[in-house]
Amino acid sequence: MAPDDPGAITSEEVLTTVGPRLRALRQQRGVTLSQLGTATGISVSTLSRLESGGRRPTLELLLALARFHRVPLDDLVGTPQTRDPRVHRRPVLRNGVTIVPLTRRPGGVQAYKMIYPPGVPVGEPTQQVHEGYEWLYVLSGRVRLLLGGHDLTLDAGEVAEFDTRTPHWFGNPYDAPAEILSLFGPQGERLHVRARPSPTKQNHPPN
Repeated sequence: MAPDDPGAITSEEVLTTVGPRLRALRQQRGVTLSQLGTATGISVSTLSRLESGGRRPTLELLLALARFHRVPLDDLVGTPQTRDPRVHRRPVLRNGVTIVPLTRRPGGVQAYKMIYPPGVPVGEPTQQVHEGYEWLYVLSGRVRLLLGGHDLTLDAGEVAEFDTRTPHWFGNPYDAPAEILSLFGPQGERLHVRARPSPTKQNHPPN
């Protein structure tokens, strides 16, 4: 916009929106000012003044808060989106599974579409553990999930969510392709749909 455009948003107006954005983001994550101060090294009084508009945000403060919340700096200052929002990521073939990344922002929750041909992966299932939290939604086909002592079959439309520090493995031992939407986040991230094994239903793959 031209500088004399009456509809132009000034830098001062942008900065006045930072406080409410910071407060809303902190409250959405259920973090107290004290916890945020400990994690970022910013004093509670400074954080409180930033949220109330009593202190002008500096780049140093905003960078520390953006890192903690795992959001782009633009999200804190409300900068208009200018880049193409479409995600163009090349599929990766790994152990017979086609993995399509659906996100491009570093950090935070990452989304993937995974396509499993029949009988993939090959060989005996080997459960693994690692840091993180995973959410799986079966788009089509069926998927076998081993989670600790549970042996489950997830059908199209079913969801599972689990801490990846629990031994786990999932694959497609069946005779039709399967497609999965996977959301993977750092330890401590939690999603909202949880699938637990029903005591009245046992799922086992075909022999």
